[in-house]
Amino acid sequence: MLKTTARFLLGLSLVLLSSSVATAQVVLPRTLELNAKEMEQNGFVVAQEALQLAQFQQFEDALVRAKLAVQLAPRAHEIWALLGGLYLTVNQPKDAVPALEQSLKLNDKNPGAYFNLGSAHFRLGRYDAAARAIEQGLALKPNATEEWFNLGNAYLKLGQKDRAIEQYRRSLRLDRRFWPAYTNIGLVLYEQGHIRQAVKNWEQAADIDPKASEPKLALATALLQLGNEARALQLAEEALRLDSRYGTVEFQRENLWGDRLVADTQILLAKPPLRALMSQLQPEQSALPQP
Repeated sequence: MLKTTARFLLGLSLVLLSSSVATAQVVLPRTLELNAKEMEQNGFVVAQEALQLAQFQQFEDALVRAKLAVQLAPRAHEIWALLGGLYLTVNQPKDAVPALEQSLKLNDKNPGAYFNLGSAHFRLGRYDAAARAIEQGLALKPNATEEWFNLGNAYLKLGQKDRAIEQYRRSLRLDRRFWPAYTNIGLVLYEQGHIRQAVKNWEQAADIDPKASEPKLALATALLQLGNEARALQLAEEALRLDSRYGTVEFQRENLWGDRLVADTQILLAKPPLRALMSQLQPEQSALPQP
């Protein structure tokens, strides 16, 4: 399942690479002597350095530069958004929230900052706040396919399953090949006892991306419940070879699998061929029930 990633690159390149910023000179030891305009220019240059470090996956170093950049340019909403995105990237959502809120206080027309704020709240378990932030971002950018999906996830966590399916379907209206939406629609339907309808959605997801593990393992679980054990075992083996993490209860619950599907998947994975495969692939993390 796709997870929301920090969108700190959105819209920043044009700002950080503007001609006025590109020609500014960084003279950090003289910071106190610079006037406000010069400090702001240097803040953008330091932010550009942070952005470049992030592009090379050097996120911790990028975060240090972004912290300095906001000190130099505290009125620059783009840099606060960058800082918030980097906090998310290094999995510090609690620190991301105030940075993103400050960015939006300075400019409330940045959909990427709303989306990242929603992601931060979601990771902190604040699903109401996550939904509100994502909705505000979608009001500005309604063609953001993944964000309709993330909004559905927030509603699903709030127990509003019908509203969740509605958001998943809105993401599919934007992109019919966005397979995670089919997967999550299937999750909801399975929890509601509509196994055959869930199967149709998981088959659709698996057809779109044959290398996606989650819909295959979910489909295998449903087929076992429908009595097709041979096909279920085949699909489950394919799924686990693609990503054995889906065999753990913790990972399934993290990815919004409902209690019923988690329990039924463990029944499937307890089958001897799959138990042996799981021991081979992930012996230290196996969450299989003991015989």
